[in-house]
Amino acid sequence: MEIKVIRLEIPDSTNLILGQTHFIKSVEDLYEAIVNTVPQAKFGIAFNEASGPCLTRADGNDAGLRDAAVRNATALAAGHIFVLILRDAFPINVLNRIKDVPEVCSIYCATANPVEVIVAETSQGRGVLGVIDGFPPKGVEGEDDVKARHGFLRKIGYKL
Repeated sequence: MEIKVIRLEIPDSTNLILGQTHFIKSVEDLYEAIVNTVPQAKFGIAFNEASGPCLTRADGNDAGLRDAAVRNATALAAGHIFVLILRDAFPINVLNRIKDVPEVCSIYCATANPVEVIVAETSQGRGVLGVIDGFPPKGVEGEDDVKARHGFLRKIGYKL
């Protein structure tokens, strides 16, 4: 077995959701989950089949985001993995709906941070072992940091 680290591409002003699903209709179901939750969201989805023709299936309502999702899924080359790149919405807006899609097995991360994916490769194929999402902590927040956090959440509309 060989362990590889794959850095994902996250276009500016977007978020990425990486997960595992298990059925060819995942692309359509994920598409519907997003547009039914945040209709104005722009997104691209790519899903790697793990049997049959083993194609990367893709959809979305933004060609550039679709292409970025395809590049990420292709770089990972792991079966049953999906990559969703999202603009004009946050993962918090769609994550529960995505988790409710019957064929979704798990979510590895939902982030705008730099992401490295730890992939194992065997003679059969590749699988995701985990992710490195962002950077390590630099300390514990102080009073000013708490105020900044509270201010940020209000600025983006998530708190009154």
